[in-house]
Amino acid sequence: MQADGSIATSLGDYSVNLGTFSAAAMDRAGHLATGLPLASFAGKSALAREVDVLVHRLARHGLVEYRLSSPRDEQDLVVIEPQVAGYWPQCAKLGNGDTVVLSRFAYLRRRGNEMVLESPRAGALFRIGDPAIAATLAALSRPQKISKLRRHAASFNLDLLALLLDSQILLKLDAKSGEGLRLNEGDGNLVLWDFHDFLFHTRSTEGRHANPLGGTFAYADAVPPLPAVRPPWPGKKIDLRKFSTSEPISPFAKLLRERHSIRDFDDEHPITLAELAQFLDATARVLSEWSGANFDGGPEVTYSTRPYPAAGSAYELELYLAVSNCEGLARGLYHYDAGGHALVAIGASAQQLHALSTAAEFAMDAPGPPQVLITIAARFGRISWKYSSIAYSLILKDVGTLIQTFYLATTDMGLGGCAIGTINIDLFAKMTELEFHVESPVGQFALGRGKKPLAAS
Repeated sequence: MQADGSIATSLGDYSVNLGTFSAAAMDRAGHLATGLPLASFAGKSALAREVDVLVHRLARHGLVEYRLSSPRDEQDLVVIEPQVAGYWPQCAKLGNGDTVVLSRFAYLRRRGNEMVLESPRAGALFRIGDPAIAATLAALSRPQKISKLRRHAASFNLDLLALLLDSQILLKLDAKSGEGLRLNEGDGNLVLWDFHDFLFHTRSTEGRHANPLGGTFAYADAVPPLPAVRPPWPGKKIDLRKFSTSEPISPFAKLLRERHSIRDFDDEHPITLAELAQFLDATARVLSEWSGANFDGGPEVTYSTRPYPAAGSAYELELYLAVSNCEGLARGLYHYDAGGHALVAIGASAQQLHALSTAAEFAMDAPGPPQVLITIAARFGRISWKYSSIAYSLILKDVGTLIQTFYLATTDMGLGGCAIGTINIDLFAKMTELEFHVESPVGQFALGRGKKPLAAS
């Protein structure tokens, strides 16, 4: 209870204000600690509506779990943990005549002393409390008819299967869907994803999981830090210092040594549109286009050449600019058309732009938001159409080369920049209305005019 009469919930250092509620609603909500049946606030009474508002506000922040219990012994068969903001369990429609199969992205693993069922496509994970359910899930690696499951599976629970279907952990097959293999799940863009690549993308970014993220120092008490410089190997050493000079031998070598991250930007003298155009021209513009076949009898594929290297000349990376402070350019979200060397405005809301910039500011531990925040997104199909098993790793290598190109350009132009390690792929999907498995962020870079250090007095 807060001083103004509102209530807040907290988890560690994280706190959310939930608003003001009646004493009766507060009393009912107190049962959330042990479990509050959904049916108890599904009615139309004023109390039920009030509790429903409260629980949905908690759910928007991922602060509610959902238990599926056995009516016989009150054992938790499954506990559902939301992985995306606003998840709410929905039971998809299932009948005896329906055929279902596990998604090829679904996996069951041990987490501590629990078994959890997950998928990078799902908005929640499922903690499995009954071992018999795991056996049923194993049977679903092959398509199964609901009527057959009801006859043979002792752990069968239609509600659970309906929840798994809603979460895309299960697929419903029709007569045209075959055996539920790769080509039968989702659209053509999803077909191009390997399991490990899709999992790595969703679990190494923010927005589609609830795991700790960033500099948490989770193992500081268990393992000592590694030294900054690796201890030398034993054996004969060839000293190279006699071939080196104290001063850079070329302008490029000087540029490399001067490159560094800048997180504090001069908002009284922001980057200009002309400088931004020059920066994009130097780092990302299409220089030429050409086409050819990848293999005998294969379709003709188009390619481009740009200032940075890319795996297989695919150039799958796209730039989206969230502009907060740029002289000559309105605040907003823009896509950089690398072929036409132009910026195209995208209709993102002010609230979404603020959330994107604030997250970048927090990730950099900066005193303010970047003047221009560049989100590097990948058109995954450009890489995975050709490469197997290594597609996502190639994309990340390309991101690294592009970010170094950004750093060198900012240093050369007297601007400031900083690579950012995290980004919310779910937020980006909402801003652009792009499916996260089609085109999604793989990196970020803050750009602007850096503040000059204060002169010593």
